[in-house]
Amino acid sequence: MNIKVLDTTLRDGEQTPGVSLTPLEKLRIANKLDEIGVDFIEAGSAITSEGERQSIKEITSQGLNAEILSFSRPLTVDIDYCLECDVDAVNLVVPTSDLHISEKLKTTRDKLIDLSNSAIEYCKDHGLTVELSAEDATRSDFDFLKSVYENAIDHGADRICVCDTVGILTPNKSFEIFNKLRDIPVPIACHCHNDFGLAVANTLSSLEGGATEIHTTVNGIGERAGNTSFEECVVSIERLLPEFSTNIKINEIYDISKLVARSTGVYIQPNKAIVGENAFAHESGIHSDGIIKNSATYEPITPELVGRKRRFVIGKHMGTHGLDNRLKELGLNVNENQLQQICSDIKSLADMGKTVTDVDLQAIADNVLEINHEDRIKLDELTIVSGNKVMPTASVKITMDDDEILNAGVGIGPVDAAINALKTLDIFTDVDLIEYHVDAITGGTDAFIDVIIKLQKGDKVVSARGTEPDIINASVKAYISGVNRLLRD
Repeated sequence: MNIKVLDTTLRDGEQTPGVSLTPLEKLRIANKLDEIGVDFIEAGSAITSEGERQSIKEITSQGLNAEILSFSRPLTVDIDYCLECDVDAVNLVVPTSDLHISEKLKTTRDKLIDLSNSAIEYCKDHGLTVELSAEDATRSDFDFLKSVYENAIDHGADRICVCDTVGILTPNKSFEIFNKLRDIPVPIACHCHNDFGLAVANTLSSLEGGATEIHTTVNGIGERAGNTSFEECVVSIERLLPEFSTNIKINEIYDISKLVARSTGVYIQPNKAIVGENAFAHESGIHSDGIIKNSATYEPITPELVGRKRRFVIGKHMGTHGLDNRLKELGLNVNENQLQQICSDIKSLADMGKTVTDVDLQAIADNVLEINHEDRIKLDELTIVSGNKVMPTASVKITMDDDEILNAGVGIGPVDAAINALKTLDIFTDVDLIEYHVDAITGGTDAFIDVIIKLQKGDKVVSARGTEPDIINASVKAYISGVNRLLRD
Protein backbone atom coordinates (compact mmCIF):
# COMPACT_ATOMS: atom_id res chain seq x y z
CA MET A 1 0.00 0.00 0.00
CA ASN A 2 1.27 3.45 -0.91
CA ILE A 3 1.32 5.83 2.08
CA LYS A 4 0.90 9.56 1.52
CA VAL A 5 3.22 11.95 3.36
CA LEU A 6 2.07 15.36 4.59
CA ASP A 7 5.04 17.38 5.76
CA THR A 8 4.38 20.20 8.19
CA THR A 9 7.94 21.44 8.71
CA LEU A 10 6.88 24.88 7.46
CA ARG A 11 3.98 25.13 9.92
CA ASP A 12 4.25 22.83 12.95
CA GLY A 13 8.03 22.62 12.57
CA GLU A 14 8.38 26.40 12.50
CA GLN A 15 6.57 26.50 15.84
CA THR A 16 9.80 25.21 17.40
CA PRO A 17 10.77 27.80 20.04
CA GLY A 18 13.21 30.31 18.55
CA VAL A 19 12.58 29.37 14.90
CA SER A 20 11.30 31.90 12.37
CA LEU A 21 11.88 31.18 8.70
CA THR A 22 12.18 33.89 6.05
CA PRO A 23 10.03 33.65 2.90
CA LEU A 24 13.12 32.62 0.89
CA GLU A 25 14.01 29.88 3.37
CA LYS A 26 10.45 28.56 3.31
CA LEU A 27 10.47 28.57 -0.49
CA ARG A 28 13.75 26.64 -0.65
CA ILE A 29 12.48 24.01 1.79
CA ALA A 30 9.15 23.69 -0.04
CA ASN A 31 10.91 23.23 -3.39
CA LYS A 32 13.15 20.54 -1.93
CA LEU A 33 10.22 18.75 -0.25
CA ASP A 34 8.42 18.72 -3.59
CA GLU A 35 11.55 17.53 -5.40
CA ILE A 36 11.99 14.51 -3.13
CA GLY A 37 8.38 13.39 -3.52
CA VAL A 38 6.37 14.71 -0.54
CA ASP A 39 2.66 14.44 -1.40
CA PHE A 40 1.25 17.28 0.72
CA ILE A 41 3.09 20.36 2.05
CA GLU A 42 1.55 22.40 4.85
CA ALA A 43 3.10 25.74 3.94
CA GLY A 44 2.02 27.67 7.02
CA SER A 45 -0.94 29.21 8.77
CA ALA A 46 -2.45 31.99 6.65
CA ILE A 47 -4.13 33.71 9.60
CA THR A 48 -0.77 34.31 11.33
CA SER A 49 0.49 37.47 9.60
CA GLU A 50 0.90 39.31 6.33
CA GLY A 51 4.46 37.98 6.07
CA GLU A 52 3.21 34.43 6.53
CA ARG A 53 0.65 34.90 3.78
CA GLN A 54 3.31 36.28 1.46
CA SER A 55 5.45 33.18 2.12
CA ILE A 56 2.52 30.87 1.34
CA LYS A 57 1.72 32.80 -1.86
CA GLU A 58 5.33 32.44 -3.01
CA ILE A 59 5.07 28.67 -2.57
CA THR A 60 1.65 28.31 -4.25
CA SER A 61 2.89 30.33 -7.24
CA GLN A 62 5.62 27.76 -8.02
CA GLY A 63 3.33 25.18 -9.62
CA LEU A 64 4.66 22.38 -7.45
CA ASN A 65 3.46 18.80 -7.84
CA ALA A 66 2.64 18.54 -4.13
CA GLU A 67 -0.71 19.66 -2.77
CA ILE A 68 -0.17 22.90 -0.82
CA LEU A 69 -2.16 23.39 2.38
CA SER A 70 -2.62 26.04 5.03
CA PHE A 71 -3.55 25.41 8.63
CA SER A 72 -6.97 26.83 9.46
CA ARG A 73 -9.30 27.04 12.41
CA PRO A 74 -13.00 26.37 11.63
CA LEU A 75 -13.58 30.10 11.20
CA THR A 76 -14.53 32.04 8.08
CA VAL A 77 -11.80 34.63 8.65
CA ASP A 78 -9.12 31.91 8.64
CA ILE A 79 -10.53 30.25 5.53
CA ASP A 80 -10.74 33.55 3.65
CA TYR A 81 -7.03 34.15 4.29
CA CYS A 82 -6.31 30.62 2.99
CA LEU A 83 -8.25 31.44 -0.18
CA GLU A 84 -6.27 34.67 -0.56
CA CYS A 85 -3.08 32.58 -0.58
CA ASP A 86 -4.42 30.36 -3.38
CA VAL A 87 -3.74 27.10 -1.53
CA ASP A 88 -5.06 23.79 -2.83
CA ALA A 89 -6.34 22.60 0.53
CA VAL A 90 -6.81 23.41 4.19
CA ASN A 91 -5.81 21.48 7.26
CA LEU A 92 -8.97 22.32 9.18
CA VAL A 93 -8.18 21.77 12.85
CA VAL A 94 -11.10 21.17 15.21
CA PRO A 95 -10.58 20.36 18.93
CA THR A 96 -12.51 17.24 19.97
CA SER A 97 -11.51 16.51 23.58
CA ASP A 98 -13.85 17.71 26.33
CA LEU A 99 -10.86 19.47 27.89
CA HIS A 100 -10.35 21.60 24.77
CA ILE A 101 -14.04 22.07 24.02
CA SER A 102 -14.98 23.28 27.50
CA GLU A 103 -11.80 24.92 28.74
CA LYS A 104 -10.34 26.40 25.56
CA LEU A 105 -13.35 27.05 23.33
CA LYS A 106 -15.92 27.47 26.14
CA THR A 107 -18.53 25.69 24.04
CA THR A 108 -20.39 22.38 23.82
CA ARG A 109 -20.00 19.22 21.77
CA ASP A 110 -23.09 19.99 19.64
CA LYS A 111 -21.92 23.53 18.88
CA LEU A 112 -18.46 22.21 18.05
CA ILE A 113 -19.92 19.81 15.45
CA ASP A 114 -22.04 22.63 13.95
CA LEU A 115 -18.95 24.84 13.75
CA SER A 116 -16.98 22.08 12.06
CA ASN A 117 -19.72 21.26 9.55
CA SER A 118 -20.24 24.91 8.59
CA ALA A 119 -16.51 25.46 8.07
CA ILE A 120 -16.23 22.39 5.85
CA GLU A 121 -19.17 23.50 3.72
CA TYR A 122 -17.65 26.97 3.35
CA CYS A 123 -14.33 25.45 2.23
CA LYS A 124 -15.99 23.12 -0.28
CA ASP A 125 -18.16 25.94 -1.66
CA HIS A 126 -14.91 27.78 -2.44
CA GLY A 127 -13.19 24.83 -4.13
CA LEU A 128 -10.83 23.77 -1.35
CA THR A 129 -9.81 20.23 -0.50
CA VAL A 130 -10.43 19.64 3.21
CA GLU A 131 -8.44 17.53 5.64
CA LEU A 132 -10.31 17.58 8.95
CA SER A 133 -7.83 17.21 11.81
CA ALA A 134 -9.22 16.39 15.25
CA GLU A 135 -7.03 18.20 17.75
CA ASP A 136 -6.36 16.25 20.96
CA ALA A 137 -8.13 13.29 19.37
CA THR A 138 -6.29 10.78 21.54
CA ARG A 139 -7.83 12.26 24.71
CA SER A 140 -11.31 12.48 23.17
CA ASP A 141 -14.34 10.29 23.84
CA PHE A 142 -14.07 7.82 20.95
CA ASP A 143 -17.75 7.75 20.05
CA PHE A 144 -17.86 11.54 19.92
CA LEU A 145 -14.62 11.64 17.90
CA LYS A 146 -16.09 9.24 15.36
CA SER A 147 -19.28 11.29 15.11
CA VAL A 148 -17.21 14.41 14.35
CA TYR A 149 -15.50 12.52 11.54
CA GLU A 150 -18.75 11.10 10.18
CA ASN A 151 -20.36 14.55 10.18
CA ALA A 152 -17.30 15.98 8.48
CA ILE A 153 -17.42 13.37 5.71
CA ASP A 154 -21.17 13.93 5.24
CA HIS A 155 -20.44 17.63 4.71
CA GLY A 156 -17.67 17.03 2.18
CA ALA A 157 -14.40 16.45 4.05
CA ASP A 158 -11.90 14.68 1.77
CA ARG A 159 -9.58 13.27 4.45
CA ILE A 160 -9.52 13.03 8.23
CA CYS A 161 -6.63 13.10 10.70
CA VAL A 162 -6.14 11.79 14.23
CA CYS A 163 -3.91 14.19 16.16
CA ASP A 164 -1.98 12.97 19.19
CA THR A 165 -1.55 16.59 20.25
CA VAL A 166 0.31 15.99 23.52
CA GLY A 167 2.06 12.77 22.52
CA ILE A 168 0.35 10.37 24.93
CA LEU A 169 -0.18 7.45 22.56
CA THR A 170 1.64 4.16 22.86
CA PRO A 171 2.10 1.88 19.83
CA ASN A 172 -0.62 -0.52 21.03
CA LYS A 173 -3.12 2.28 21.63
CA SER A 174 -2.29 3.82 18.28
CA PHE A 175 -3.05 0.55 16.51
CA GLU A 176 -6.34 0.20 18.39
CA ILE A 177 -7.60 3.69 17.51
CA PHE A 178 -6.86 3.39 13.81
CA ASN A 179 -8.14 -0.15 13.66
CA LYS A 180 -11.47 1.07 15.06
CA LEU A 181 -11.60 3.73 12.32
CA ARG A 182 -10.96 1.31 9.42
CA ASP A 183 -14.55 1.60 8.20
CA ILE A 184 -14.20 5.36 7.64
CA PRO A 185 -14.68 5.80 3.85
CA VAL A 186 -11.96 8.47 3.32
CA PRO A 187 -8.19 8.43 3.82
CA ILE A 188 -7.09 8.61 7.48
CA ALA A 189 -3.94 10.44 8.59
CA CYS A 190 -1.84 10.19 11.74
CA HIS A 191 -0.31 13.31 13.34
CA CYS A 192 1.93 12.52 16.33
CA HIS A 193 3.98 14.53 18.79
CA ASN A 194 7.09 13.23 20.49
CA ASP A 195 6.61 14.15 24.16
CA PHE A 196 7.44 10.60 25.29
CA GLY A 197 9.78 9.80 22.40
CA LEU A 198 7.19 7.57 20.74
CA ALA A 199 6.07 9.65 17.74
CA VAL A 200 7.71 7.46 15.08
CA ALA A 201 6.68 4.20 16.77
CA ASN A 202 3.08 5.41 17.15
CA THR A 203 2.98 6.55 13.52
CA LEU A 204 4.21 3.17 12.27
CA SER A 205 1.62 1.41 14.43
CA SER A 206 -1.10 3.64 12.99
CA LEU A 207 -0.25 2.33 9.51
CA GLU A 208 -0.66 -1.25 10.66
CA GLY A 209 -3.96 -0.20 12.22
CA GLY A 210 -5.29 1.33 9.01
CA ALA A 211 -3.86 4.86 8.52
CA THR A 212 -3.04 5.75 4.92
CA GLU A 213 -1.32 9.11 5.46
CA ILE A 214 1.30 10.36 7.91
CA HIS A 215 2.19 13.86 9.12
CA THR A 216 5.89 14.58 9.68
CA THR A 217 8.48 17.29 10.13
CA VAL A 218 12.06 17.12 8.84
CA ASN A 219 14.45 16.26 11.70
CA GLY A 220 11.41 15.87 13.96
CA ILE A 221 11.36 19.58 14.86
CA GLY A 222 8.29 21.17 16.42
CA GLU A 223 6.85 22.47 19.66
CA ARG A 224 8.05 20.94 22.93
CA ALA A 225 9.72 17.61 22.07
CA GLY A 226 8.84 17.90 18.38
CA ASN A 227 6.83 15.92 15.84
CA THR A 228 7.16 12.63 14.00
CA SER A 229 10.57 12.63 12.31
CA PHE A 230 10.20 12.62 8.51
CA GLU A 231 13.45 10.80 7.81
CA GLU A 232 13.08 8.17 10.54
CA CYS A 233 9.50 7.39 9.57
CA VAL A 234 10.06 7.22 5.82
CA VAL A 235 13.15 5.01 6.06
CA SER A 236 11.42 2.75 8.62
CA ILE A 237 8.49 2.29 6.24
CA GLU A 238 10.92 1.47 3.44
CA ARG A 239 12.94 -1.10 5.38
CA LEU A 240 10.80 -2.37 8.26
CA LEU A 241 7.27 -2.40 6.84
CA PRO A 242 7.55 -4.08 3.42
CA GLU A 243 3.79 -4.03 2.90
CA PHE A 244 3.89 -0.22 2.72
CA SER A 245 5.71 2.27 0.50
CA THR A 246 5.99 6.03 -0.04
CA ASN A 247 6.83 8.27 -2.99
CA ILE A 248 9.90 9.70 -1.24
CA LYS A 249 13.34 9.67 -2.92
CA ILE A 250 15.16 8.25 0.06
CA ASN A 251 18.66 8.95 -1.26
CA GLU A 252 17.96 12.70 -0.91
CA ILE A 253 16.84 12.57 2.72
CA TYR A 254 20.19 13.78 4.09
CA ASP A 255 20.09 16.83 1.79
CA ILE A 256 16.69 18.00 3.05
CA SER A 257 17.76 17.30 6.64
CA LYS A 258 20.84 19.52 6.32
CA LEU A 259 18.85 22.24 4.53
CA VAL A 260 16.27 22.41 7.34
CA ALA A 261 18.99 22.34 10.02
CA ARG A 262 20.82 25.26 8.38
CA SER A 263 17.64 27.26 7.78
CA THR A 264 16.16 26.83 11.25
CA GLY A 265 19.37 26.85 13.28
CA VAL A 266 18.10 23.70 15.01
CA TYR A 267 21.08 21.44 14.55
CA ILE A 268 20.97 17.67 14.62
CA GLN A 269 22.15 15.66 17.62
CA PRO A 270 25.13 13.49 16.62
CA ASN A 271 23.42 10.21 17.56
CA LYS A 272 20.14 10.94 15.77
CA ALA A 273 18.92 8.05 13.64
CA ILE A 274 19.45 8.25 9.87
CA VAL A 275 20.82 11.84 9.68
CA GLY A 276 23.00 12.27 12.80
CA GLU A 277 26.73 12.57 12.17
CA ASN A 278 27.36 9.35 14.11
CA ALA A 279 24.62 7.33 12.39
CA PHE A 280 27.17 5.65 10.11
CA ALA A 281 30.35 6.23 12.13
CA HIS A 282 32.28 3.30 13.61
CA GLU A 283 35.05 3.27 16.21
CA SER A 284 34.77 -0.12 17.90
CA GLY A 285 37.32 -2.56 16.53
CA ILE A 286 34.80 -5.41 16.38
CA HIS A 287 32.32 -3.25 14.47
CA SER A 288 34.92 -1.78 12.10
CA ASP A 289 36.27 -5.23 11.27
CA GLY A 290 32.78 -6.52 10.55
CA ILE A 291 31.83 -3.49 8.46
CA ILE A 292 34.93 -3.79 6.29
CA LYS A 293 34.18 -7.46 5.62
CA ASN A 294 30.43 -7.01 5.12
CA SER A 295 28.60 -3.78 5.98
CA ALA A 296 25.42 -5.70 6.87
CA THR A 297 27.15 -7.05 9.99
CA TYR A 298 26.66 -3.78 11.88
CA GLU A 299 24.57 -1.55 9.61
CA PRO A 300 20.84 -2.19 9.10
CA ILE A 301 20.93 0.05 6.03
CA THR A 302 23.78 1.30 3.88
CA PRO A 303 24.65 4.99 4.26
CA GLU A 304 24.35 5.45 0.50
CA LEU A 305 20.64 4.61 0.73
CA VAL A 306 19.99 7.95 2.44
CA GLY A 307 22.71 10.01 0.76
CA ARG A 308 25.36 9.44 3.46
CA LYS A 309 28.91 8.10 3.66
CA ARG A 310 30.38 5.70 6.18
CA ARG A 311 33.33 6.84 8.31
CA PHE A 312 35.70 5.17 10.73
CA VAL A 313 36.50 7.14 13.87
CA ILE A 314 39.99 7.18 15.33
CA GLY A 315 39.97 6.42 19.05
CA LYS A 316 40.80 3.94 21.78
CA HIS A 317 38.04 1.54 20.70
CA MET A 318 39.37 1.32 17.15
CA GLY A 319 40.77 -1.99 15.96
CA THR A 320 43.56 -2.59 13.50
CA HIS A 321 41.29 -3.26 10.51
CA GLY A 322 39.56 0.12 10.75
CA LEU A 323 42.87 1.83 11.49
CA ASP A 324 44.57 0.25 8.50
CA ASN A 325 41.66 1.34 6.32
CA ARG A 326 42.02 4.96 7.56
CA LEU A 327 45.81 4.94 7.10
CA LYS A 328 45.40 3.79 3.51
CA GLU A 329 42.93 6.65 2.93
CA LEU A 330 45.72 8.99 4.10
CA GLY A 331 48.18 7.35 1.70
CA LEU A 332 50.12 5.47 4.40
CA ASN A 333 51.01 1.80 3.95
CA VAL A 334 52.30 0.01 7.05
CA ASN A 335 53.29 -3.52 7.97
CA GLU A 336 51.66 -5.52 10.78
CA ASN A 337 54.16 -4.51 13.47
CA GLN A 338 53.94 -0.85 12.55
CA LEU A 339 50.13 -1.05 12.52
CA GLN A 340 50.08 -2.55 16.02
CA GLN A 341 52.42 0.18 17.32
CA ILE A 342 50.33 2.97 15.78
CA CYS A 343 47.21 1.44 17.29
CA SER A 344 48.88 1.26 20.71
CA ASP A 345 50.02 4.90 20.52
CA ILE A 346 46.52 6.04 19.58
CA LYS A 347 45.02 4.21 22.56
CA SER A 348 47.59 5.82 24.87
CA LEU A 349 46.70 9.27 23.56
CA ALA A 350 42.96 8.61 23.84
CA ASP A 351 43.33 7.27 27.39
CA MET A 352 44.54 10.75 28.39
CA GLY A 353 41.18 12.15 27.26
CA LYS A 354 42.54 13.58 24.01
CA THR A 355 40.58 13.57 20.76
CA VAL A 356 42.67 11.89 18.08
CA THR A 357 42.50 13.82 14.82
CA ASP A 358 43.93 13.02 11.40
CA VAL A 359 46.78 15.40 12.23
CA ASP A 360 47.58 13.34 15.35
CA LEU A 361 47.32 10.12 13.34
CA GLN A 362 49.71 11.49 10.71
CA ALA A 363 52.21 12.50 13.40
CA ILE A 364 51.98 9.14 15.20
CA ALA A 365 52.35 7.23 11.93
CA ASP A 366 55.35 9.35 10.86
CA ASN A 367 57.03 8.62 14.18
CA VAL A 368 56.39 4.88 13.99
CA LEU A 369 57.55 4.76 10.38
CA GLU A 370 60.67 6.63 11.49
CA ILE A 371 60.14 9.38 9.00
CA ASN A 372 62.30 12.15 10.44
CA HIS A 373 61.55 15.28 8.50
CA GLU A 374 63.81 18.31 8.65
CA ASP A 375 61.56 21.35 8.54
CA ARG A 376 62.73 23.95 6.03
CA ILE A 377 61.00 26.80 7.87
CA LYS A 378 61.44 27.58 11.57
CA LEU A 379 59.90 30.45 13.56
CA ASP A 380 62.51 32.39 15.54
CA GLU A 381 60.66 35.51 16.67
CA LEU A 382 57.14 36.95 16.54
CA THR A 383 56.23 40.46 17.68
CA ILE A 384 52.71 41.95 17.68
CA VAL A 385 51.58 45.54 18.10
CA SER A 386 47.83 46.02 18.53
CA GLY A 387 45.39 48.35 20.29
CA ASN A 388 42.15 50.30 19.99
CA LYS A 389 43.68 53.03 17.83
CA VAL A 390 46.55 51.07 16.32
CA MET A 391 46.32 48.95 13.18
CA PRO A 392 47.42 45.44 14.22
CA THR A 393 51.00 44.95 13.00
CA ALA A 394 53.19 41.87 13.18
CA SER A 395 56.88 41.30 12.55
CA VAL A 396 58.32 37.82 12.11
CA LYS A 397 61.78 36.36 12.00
CA ILE A 398 62.08 32.93 10.43
CA THR A 399 64.89 30.66 9.33
CA MET A 400 64.40 29.34 5.81
CA ASP A 401 66.96 26.76 4.65
CA ASP A 402 69.49 28.26 7.12
CA ASP A 403 68.80 31.83 5.92
CA GLU A 404 67.31 34.32 8.37
CA ILE A 405 64.40 36.34 7.00
CA LEU A 406 62.64 39.32 8.60
CA ASN A 407 59.24 40.56 7.46
CA ALA A 408 56.19 42.50 8.67
CA GLY A 409 52.48 42.65 7.91
CA VAL A 410 49.23 44.30 8.98
CA GLY A 411 45.72 42.91 9.30
CA ILE A 412 42.28 43.38 10.76
CA GLY A 413 43.47 41.62 13.93
CA PRO A 414 46.73 40.34 15.40
CA VAL A 415 46.33 36.80 14.02
CA ASP A 416 45.53 38.14 10.56
CA ALA A 417 48.55 40.49 10.77
CA ALA A 418 50.89 37.65 11.78
CA ILE A 419 49.70 35.37 8.96
CA ASN A 420 49.96 38.27 6.48
CA ALA A 421 53.55 38.87 7.56
CA LEU A 422 54.30 35.32 6.42
CA LYS A 423 52.11 35.22 3.32
CA THR A 424 53.96 38.08 1.60
CA LEU A 425 57.16 36.03 1.54
CA ASP A 426 57.78 34.23 -1.75
CA ILE A 427 57.71 30.74 -0.22
CA PHE A 428 54.14 31.32 1.07
CA THR A 429 52.55 33.17 -1.87
CA ASP A 430 50.94 30.14 -3.56
CA VAL A 431 49.61 28.67 -0.29
CA ASP A 432 45.92 29.23 0.48
CA LEU A 433 44.44 29.08 3.98
CA ILE A 434 41.11 27.30 3.36
CA GLU A 435 40.01 26.46 6.92
CA TYR A 436 40.77 27.88 10.38
CA HIS A 437 39.33 26.45 13.61
CA VAL A 438 40.02 27.41 17.23
CA ASP A 439 39.23 25.52 20.44
CA ALA A 440 40.06 26.36 24.07
CA ILE A 441 41.05 22.96 25.43
CA THR A 442 41.44 24.00 29.07
CA GLY A 443 39.47 26.43 31.22
CA GLY A 444 40.35 29.94 32.34
CA THR A 445 41.88 32.98 30.66
CA ASP A 446 45.21 31.13 30.47
CA ALA A 447 43.61 28.25 28.57
CA PHE A 448 45.62 26.30 26.05
CA ILE A 449 44.41 27.19 22.56
CA ASP A 450 44.20 24.50 19.91
CA VAL A 451 44.36 25.95 16.38
CA ILE A 452 43.62 23.57 13.50
CA ILE A 453 44.03 24.78 9.93
CA LYS A 454 43.83 23.45 6.39
CA LEU A 455 46.19 24.73 3.72
CA GLN A 456 46.12 24.17 -0.03
CA LYS A 457 48.89 24.41 -2.58
CA GLY A 458 47.79 23.47 -6.06
CA ASP A 459 45.83 20.24 -5.72
CA LYS A 460 47.43 19.32 -2.37
CA VAL A 461 45.55 19.91 0.90
CA VAL A 462 47.06 19.35 4.35
CA SER A 463 45.92 19.84 7.94
CA ALA A 464 48.13 21.18 10.71
CA ARG A 465 47.70 22.27 14.31
CA GLY A 466 49.34 24.46 16.90
CA THR A 467 48.66 24.29 20.64
CA GLU A 468 49.78 27.21 22.81
CA PRO A 469 48.43 29.43 25.60
CA ASP A 470 48.63 32.29 23.08
CA ILE A 471 46.25 32.15 20.09
CA ILE A 472 48.62 34.15 17.89
CA ASN A 473 51.60 31.86 18.51
CA ALA A 474 49.38 28.80 18.07
CA SER A 475 48.06 30.14 14.76
CA VAL A 476 51.49 30.98 13.36
CA LYS A 477 52.99 27.65 14.44
CA ALA A 478 50.06 25.77 12.84
CA TYR A 479 50.49 27.77 9.63
CA ILE A 480 54.25 27.16 9.41
CA SER A 481 53.78 23.47 10.27
CA GLY A 482 51.29 23.13 7.41
CA VAL A 483 53.58 24.86 4.92
CA ASN A 484 56.46 22.62 5.96
CA ARG A 485 54.27 19.61 5.29
CA LEU A 486 53.33 20.96 1.85
CA LEU A 487 56.98 21.51 1.04
CA ARG A 488 57.84 17.96 2.14
CA ASP A 489 55.05 16.53 -0.04
